[in-house]
Parts: sequence; C-alpha cells; structure tokens
Amino acid sequence: MSDTCKKVYITTPIYYVNDVPHIGHAYTTIIADTLARYSRLVGYDVFFLTGTDEHGQKIEQAAKARGKSPKAYADEISARFKDLWDEFEISYDKFIRTTDEDHMRGVQKAFEVMYANGDIYKDVYRGNYCVSCETFFTETQLVDNEFCPECGRSTSVVEEESYFFRLSKYQDKLLAWYEANPESILPKSKRNEVINFVKNGLEDLSITRTSFDWGVKLPASVNDPRHVMYVWLDALMNYVTALGYGNDEAKMDFWPAKIHLIGKDILRFHAIYWPAFLMSLGLELPQHIGAHGWWTRNGEKMSKSKGNVVNPKEIADAYGLENFRYFMLREVPFGQDGDFSQRALIDRINSDLGNDLGNLLNRIIGMSGKYFNYAVKSADVTRYHAKEWEEASAIFGRVEPYLYEVQTNRYLEELWKSLRIANKAIDTAMPWAKMKEGREDEAMATIALVANILAKVAVLLHPFMPKTTEKIAGALGFVIDTESYRRLIGKGETLEDIVIQKIPPLFPRIEAPLVATPEPKKEEKKESPKTKETPKKEKEEGVGLITIDQFFQTSLKIGTVVSAEEVPKSKKLLKLQVDLGEERPRQIIAGIKEWYAPDSLVGTQVCVVANLKPAKLMGLLSEGMLLAAKDDEGLSLMRPEHPRKAGSAVG
Repeated sequence: MSDTCKKVYITTPIYYVNDVPHIGHAYTTIIADTLARYSRLVGYDVFFLTGTDEHGQKIEQAAKARGKSPKAYADEISARFKDLWDEFEISYDKFIRTTDEDHMRGVQKAFEVMYANGDIYKDVYRGNYCVSCETFFTETQLVDNEFCPECGRSTSVVEEESYFFRLSKYQDKLLAWYEANPESILPKSKRNEVINFVKNGLEDLSITRTSFDWGVKLPASVNDPRHVMYVWLDALMNYVTALGYGNDEAKMDFWPAKIHLIGKDILRFHAIYWPAFLMSLGLELPQHIGAHGWWTRNGEKMSKSKGNVVNPKEIADAYGLENFRYFMLREVPFGQDGDFSQRALIDRINSDLGNDLGNLLNRIIGMSGKYFNYAVKSADVTRYHAKEWEEASAIFGRVEPYLYEVQTNRYLEELWKSLRIANKAIDTAMPWAKMKEGREDEAMATIALVANILAKVAVLLHPFMPKTTEKIAGALGFVIDTESYRRLIGKGETLEDIVIQKIPPLFPRIEAPLVATPEPKKEEKKESPKTKETPKKEKEEGVGLITIDQFFQTSLKIGTVVSAEEVPKSKKLLKLQVDLGEERPRQIIAGIKEWYAPDSLVGTQVCVVANLKPAKLMGLLSEGMLLAAKDDEGLSLMRPEHPRKAGSAVG
C-alpha cells in the first residue's frame, strides 16, 4: 500500500446504532485514525470516513420498544458515536449517516444501475431471517434447524416478495479477484476463509423487504413503493456515497479505497457482497479489506450480563487517551482476538512508555543539562557511533510496510528496537565517565545519537500518540510535520544544533488499577493447615520455607549507578542515584562505603530490591536496597555477568 499514489481513502465500518460504542468500535476507529494520520504525515491527500448505519428492522423494533420514532432513536445513538470520536480527537474527514439524504439518493442510483444491467430481478423469497444480524440464512447454515450461526438467536421463517441480486453470477469473478490480489483481504489467513465460502457456491441475494418500512425506498423509476432495501446493500454503499456517488461526484477520485477496516464478524459482507456490488456498478474494487479480531476481558467474552464490558471512554479518561491508543495498537497482532486487562495496560505504560521511551528522554535532558547547558550538536554522531546509527537507520527505513499491512504491533515492536539501541549506547559509552576523562566530544556524540533516535521515533510514533510526540519534539527543538518526516526519515538527516528544553516526565508510574470496574475473580486454592505450618527442624534452624508466589512478591531489578557520593558524618553510608529504567533515578542509601569508593561505582550496574517501602537513613530517603554477599573477606555487590538494560527484571 505504500505506493506513489497521493490519494488515500481509509474507512471504518459504519457502526450499527443498536448499542452504545464499546472497545471494539474504538479499536477499529483508532487503527483507521492512525493510518490516516500517518498518510497525511508522509504527504498523501487523505479522506478518512466513519459514521453510523441506521436502517433496518432491528432499529425499528428497538425504537418502538423505547417509545421513539426510528429516526429519533437513531439520532440519539449516532450522536454518542460522533461525540466519542470527537472527544478521542479522531481525525475523520466525514461522518456519514445512512439517514443522510445524499446517501439515500446514492443508494437509489446504485439500485437503478444494477437493475438496468440485469443484475436485479423480482421473485418470492422463503427462508430463515435473523433480525439481530439482519441476515438471511439457508437451512444448511442454521444451527439445529432454527438458530442463527452468527449470534445464536432464533431465526424466523420469512416468505415475501423480494428483489434479488445475482450474486451467483459473480462467483468466478470473485475467485479470480482473490487469486490476482493476494493482499486484498488482511490478514491473509482470513482470505482463505472467504475463498472456501465462495467455492462452496453462492446463491442470489435477497436485497429488499416488504414487512417493515424503516429503510431506503426503491427508486421511483422502479415504481414499487412497498419495498425497502436490504440493510446491507444500503450500508455498504456508504463507502462511495460519502464520495458523492449518485450526487456531486467531485470526490470520487479518492476511489478505490486503500483499505476498509472492519471486525471479523462482518468480513463476508465486505469481502463477498461488496466486491460483487462494485463489479455490477462498474467500479474498481478496494485495495485491501482488513478484518480484526474481537476483544475479550481477562480471557472471557465481554457481555452485559457478566458486567465485564470495557467502556473505552472510562479507560481513556483514567489512563490517558494516548496511552490507551498505544496499548490497543501494540498489544495484539491484527486479526487475532485480544484480551483486555488493566494490569496489561499498566505494564505497557510503565515498561514500554515509561521505562523505554520516557526515561530515555529524561536521561538525555539530564545529561545535556549537566554537561552542556542543554546545547546538543549532531556533528560527531556517525564518527563515534556509526554502528548504532546504521542499525537504528535500518529500523526507521523498514517499518512503514508493517503499518500499511495493518501490523501495528510489529511496527511498534520494530520502532522500540531503536530505543533499546539508544539505551544501550548510553550504558556502554557512559558519557559521565567520558566527561571525567576530558573526552567531551565523545560524550556529546552519545547524547546527540540518543537525541536523534528519539527525534525519529517521535516522528514515526506521531500517528499513534500525536500529543505525546509533539511534547518530545518540543523538548528536542523541532516540529513534527511532512517536512520533518521527509528530512529525518526520508533523507535520514540529523537534527540541526539544538537546545534541549526541560519538560515534566511524560509517563508517571502507575502502581494499581485506576478504574473500579470489578475484574473477574480467580478462585484461590486453599492450603491445608499442615502446608502452612513450618516444619519443626526448620523452626529450630531459623529457616522458613516460602512459596514461589511469596518469592515473586519481591521485585529485583538491574540498575545503573548514575552518581555516587559520601553521606556527610557517616562512616558507612554512600548516597547513590540508580537508574532503574523509570522516569527518574532512585536515591538509594547503601552501607558500602567501607568497601567501595564513590567514583568506582558510577556507570556500573547493581542488583536492587525495587519494591521496598522507602525509609530514611540519617535523614535521607532511601528508595531501595542493593544486594550484596558478605563473608570474612568482606562485601561484594551482586552484579549481572554482562551489561543489561536498566530496569531488567531479576528472577
């Protein structure tokens, strides 16, 4: 999809107004928004469409049950979707509603075209209809001869006059299209499902109903006012009516769509019915149809009865919209089902965002301020860090295809590799040591390397977290726009000489869930009194066995000593600042002065008990404890055999 075409058309499904927005709706929309933002960033002309699907028997029944007209009910639910997308700052270009007059005219125009070319005919339909799915099923598709194979609800037998679309006519053409376009359906595993369905044979599709009124009427030229159109014919046409089909067609040059993003439950409609309709209309077919999986909650399917439905607004309000966006796009491979838990979200925020990204920015802000009054020059980056620069540049050059294949998790995984390169460069080069040795050029080169990697990451991360990356760019003295993309990513240039601005930490650490929604409880295994009792021999020797769960309650991490100094008036204590991959170094007061000089510790790594309750020693706050071994020959700190990233877990 990353071709030279300058027009990019991206769509979400139009969401059915039978319920309020949930996390699945948010997931699809955030993916589409990210693709649209990236396409604009690289310089493409973008049209991003979302909206609501508002016709059909199910809506008519839901409105009646609430004592409202179908239009009033649709207005209410549609507004909830639009309000949420506006609050989420979704950058759509048009929010379409199937009750829009120009949309309905476009649908009627399409019916006329298909009718005129012989693809629509009138007959009598008899079959099983699921009101919930707005779908007809054959007897062979039903479960136990009655129930809908999609939602499990009871179907009803419908016999009525209907207009039919000659879907069977397009079976071979569809198979030829799938064969010629292996990336037409993403992920590719879904393509095989569609091909197998089509190979089993397609029956002509009933596309009108007479048993209810809430829908688009047939065009006047057909002269059959009792019929309204099948909701899926109406809904699918939104992708072209939004561009003016059947009305003012000035925006039809955005067609065909680069990608339709949908949930896997509506893949058949988009990958079979929609291409067949387009073939009948003589319009080009979309380049990609991307079908994502469903979200579960702690391993269970979400449902109102279980009380485990995730409210996307509630989560975004609690944890930050952009943190929520990152989690959704990073956590799950596209096409697979994903599991949502607050703990997984917290881990992503603390680890990926806080430790890897936020702490890296804090490190260079601190070092540039301490050593160079925040002025950073990039001139010697390739001289002293050619290997790291080449490795990071290779990453920046290969990530785009992942995004346009909707592999957002792979895109972010690759991008985070460059952050690891930057963190490792600091730990290996130790700019603080270089400064003591008078090798200022080398220290500057390391800080500049990291600043440039962060700048390029900020550009490429911008479509995912626009406000966060603007803060990073502001700290690094540049603006994220198409020109900076072309210069930093396209041409691989470095930042000009900059003065870094100090900013507050971007990702404060989160220790516990912030939303009170009850998580499903796991059944605890009860121990017998015997297993809880410490054996007599162990009591006598002062040794108490602990369980593995008790052991894992201790958080052991690798830390890098950033600074060390003696504690005045103390014969034993040193005051250390230890980088644990967090927003700021931790202060640890350690009784090791007898065995270690402060200068010998700076830049080395230690093992830290990271979840001790802070305590004061000689009036100084200590936020952890170093692990050491002591015998008759003295004390020795526990250290990793090889350098490890600050914050790496031990155990």
